[in-house]
Amino acid sequence: MAENPAPSDHFRRRGILFVVSSPSGAGKSTISRMLLENDDGLTMSVSATTRPPRPGEVDGQHYHFVDVPKFKDMVGKQEFLEWAHVFGHRYGTPRAPVDAALAEGRDVLFDIDWQGAQQLYQRAGGDVVRVFIFPPSMAELERRLRARATDSEAVIAGRMSRAAAEVSHWDGYDYVLINEDVERCYRDVATILAAERLKRSRQTSLIGFVRKLTTEEG
Repeated sequence: MAENPAPSDHFRRRGILFVVSSPSGAGKSTISRMLLENDDGLTMSVSATTRPPRPGEVDGQHYHFVDVPKFKDMVGKQEFLEWAHVFGHRYGTPRAPVDAALAEGRDVLFDIDWQGAQQLYQRAGGDVVRVFIFPPSMAELERRLRARATDSEAVIAGRMSRAAAEVSHWDGYDYVLINEDVERCYRDVATILAAERLKRSRQTSLIGFVRKLTTEEG
């Protein structure tokens, strides 16, 4: 596993809230998994949801599974960075684990939709980096959904209808990519993350370093 390209002792930096969004079936979950497998400096934000667990899903690892009253209580206590209704269920990002990860100097990865990305940006502004992944075509997206063999015809139809709406929000993202080849798309997303980590605006100790550098005796 690759190590996080962390800044040097001189260049401490703020953490990044790294959002990857796409229509269901376009590849965001696969690419998110690849990022986590190859980057020790990245931690996944685990969402809370009111939907029931799917076979093989583990509470606290894939999602925090809660009932509707509990979710509403968390909303009322402002315990979410963002939340939304998706396919008849509620999904939200708990604030406390994200704050803890950033305090440890780790970047946080978000696998969320455009509504969540918009809310997160409104709350965290410049610390948020948003990447949207397009499918090569709607026909290819439907083929991928059917190939998963996990959804009924009604669910697939709903996902395709929602995909058209999600794609229309592409201009709310900092970067847009087309997932024609998952390995190439992953490399592009990893490159974006690496470049964002090096941005001057994120280097919190840069002014002090430059001041020290310019006052050193030759």
